[in-house]
Amino acid sequence: MTEFRMPAEWSSHEGCLMAWPTREDLWGSVLAEVKEEYANVARAIAAFEPVTMVAPPGFGEDARALCGVGEGVTVIELPLDDSWFRDSAPLFVLDGDGNRAGVDFRFNAWGRKHHPFDSDDRISGLLLEHLGVDRIPSGMILEGGAITVDGEGTLITTEQCLLHPNRNPGMNRDQIEAELKSRLGVTKVVWLPYGGLLDTETDGHVDGVCAFAAPGTVVISLPSDPDHPDYARMRANRAVLEASTDARGRRLEIIEVPQTAFADLADGEIEVSYLNYYVANGGVVVPVAGVPQDEEALAVIATAYPGRKVVGVRALAIAFGGGGVHCITQQVPAARTTV
Repeated sequence: MTEFRMPAEWSSHEGCLMAWPTREDLWGSVLAEVKEEYANVARAIAAFEPVTMVAPPGFGEDARALCGVGEGVTVIELPLDDSWFRDSAPLFVLDGDGNRAGVDFRFNAWGRKHHPFDSDDRISGLLLEHLGVDRIPSGMILEGGAITVDGEGTLITTEQCLLHPNRNPGMNRDQIEAELKSRLGVTKVVWLPYGGLLDTETDGHVDGVCAFAAPGTVVISLPSDPDHPDYARMRANRAVLEASTDARGRRLEIIEVPQTAFADLADGEIEVSYLNYYVANGGVVVPVAGVPQDEEALAVIATAYPGRKVVGVRALAIAFGGGGVHCITQQVPAARTTV
């Protein structure tokens, strides 16, 4: 049996997948603004690697008009319910020779929070067919934002999300861990207790609180303000990481991002997580809020990814919908490369 492993996000990419936002019941009054933000993210990533934007049938021209022609963004049309490809698109894996496949996990709209979601449950298989990539099915519900991997056998996730009863009520922790190891080729799973307290949309995805930046190195959210709702929770996560080793027995170097950002939008206060960034070929595209602490966060992230250009893109409307730049993207690793 061929053995596959999910590569780290900093490995070489063939390109990036995104999905065009059209769900009016989610975006409401910020729909026009979030389309602009999605287009800005797509163009920022396209400066580093090609972007394929998937629009629902009939919305392709809308996406093309805002993303631009000849900007490195190709628009195609496929049936969609929502626009969060980190969670509904396939998770790509490579074998030892660099041959590529895609793991098609089930998707239930973060515990059936939005309806319908049947097209998003099927989109992974349609994307693999479009790309000509072999499909590896899994009956487990999993969103890509719930995990981060180092490409060398280690996966980090949160108990808050993966053990939530609205995902896989028929599976216990050991069974979930076994499926992660089987499908993604990891050999060690590190379980953090918490995602973000305010992250009720995804039930605490790891991509808002922690990310591998290199083998043996993680970037974590560690708010410095004692009044921040995650002040104690993120320190509990840090303690787990301090006590952990990766699949190769290394202690983890920890790089701290000392805050998230809060800004006003649509008559409410919105939290933007700097950790919810996308690592592209030669770059890192980071959600920002247009507030003074953006620059400090960008500088910290730049230290975690030496040699890559760090670009901030306003993502307040995306955060209003419950996510960030990482949530709306999915990397397609280059085939026939070393894992």
